[in-house]
Amino acid sequence: MAGAWSLQGFAMFSVIEKSTGRWIGRVGPWHPEGWPGTEVGWGIVHDCWGRGYATEAATAAIDWAVDTLRWTDIIHVIAPTNARSQAVARRLGSRNRGRGSLPAPHADTIVDLWGQSAADWRTSHS
Repeated sequence: MAGAWSLQGFAMFSVIEKSTGRWIGRVGPWHPEGWPGTEVGWGIVHDCWGRGYATEAATAAIDWAVDTLRWTDIIHVIAPTNARSQAVARRLGSRNRGRGSLPAPHADTIVDLWGQSAADWRTSHS
C-alpha cells in the first residue's frame, strides 16, 4: 500500500474502529499494474463483519475516487462465492458485470467484476 501511495498517489485507507482505536481493515482505491479496472475494494477483519464498516468506508472512498481522482468507473473484484462482499457491492449500487481476469500471480483466481460508472454513482448518491 505504501508503494502505491508513492507511485500512484492513492491506495487503500486504514479503517480504525472509533470505539477501540483498533485497526480493523482497509478500504479504498486500488489499481495495480494489469488490474481489470479502477477498484474501490475492502477487507475488514472477520469479527467486525456485519457492522456496516465496509459500506460506510467504501461510500467515502468512492466519493473521494470520483471527486478527487476523477475516476469515471469503479469496480469491485469479488469472488463468486463471497456473498457478504456481493451484498456490500449491491448496497453501494454496483451490479455484477460478469467474470474478470487478474494479472499474475492471481491469474488463476476466479473473480466477478462488480461496478458502476461515476455518473451512476453521482445520480444515486447526490
